[in-house]
Amino acid sequence: MHPQIVQDAPGKCPLCGMALVPLAKSKVGGGHESHSGGIADFKKRFYVVLALTVPVMLLSEMIQHWLNIHISFPGSKYILLALSSIVFFYGGWPFLKGLVEEIKVKNPGMMTLIGFAISVAYIYSAAIVFGLKGMDFFWELATLILIMLLGHWIEMKSVAGASRELELLVQLMPDDAHLVDDENVTDVKTRTLKESDIILIKPGEKVAADGVITEGESYLNESMLTGESKPVEKGKGDKVIAGSINGNGAIKVSVLHSSK
Repeated sequence: MHPQIVQDAPGKCPLCGMALVPLAKSKVGGGHESHSGGIADFKKRFYVVLALTVPVMLLSEMIQHWLNIHISFPGSKYILLALSSIVFFYGGWPFLKGLVEEIKVKNPGMMTLIGFAISVAYIYSAAIVFGLKGMDFFWELATLILIMLLGHWIEMKSVAGASRELELLVQLMPDDAHLVDDENVTDVKTRTLKESDIILIKPGEKVAADGVITEGESYLNESMLTGESKPVEKGKGDKVIAGSINGNGAIKVSVLHSSK
């Protein structure tokens, strides 16, 4: 998964191959792609691999030695290979696909590292089953894939949660702003505001953009943004936060950055 990948049209992530999923458009008309749809996929793969990891570990010689148990029967090593193969190809598929895609774009990263590690472990362990001298790494393979799936699942949930919170924050912003041009005041869309624009915030209105007060005094309610329970007194030279609610005084604000 690569949450940093954003594009305007539907498609797949160029790094890991996962489908990009559109999020609902916000009030300001924006929209973007996300990996939120991959959360369920990683969750499913995690639980399947978790169920298979238990027998893989019990059939592994090193784990049996640690637990002082002995589980062996005709064909047990082939069953171990079969279970590990499912873990490798099903659980490790996102990482294997990511490995290929990262190599294609000549941008090796985490997927390359994980994909290479599990591939070497699986191929070497399979060779052990078919006669190569040594000790297999099937239980290490299974636990590595299990941990990586869990980590990616948790990370994707966090990213999705942060995206939802940002969308809710965007919804606090007003659609329109009062742009001051000399003595004229015109209503414009908030998303068209540029750095150094002067906007008028009337009593009871929401601040349309982050900025600095150039004229006027008022109390601003920032509780939805900062948690401050009481309105904060603001005057000339003080910074204001987009989304905060103006009190009973009109103020003029110089926009600090573009709304785009």
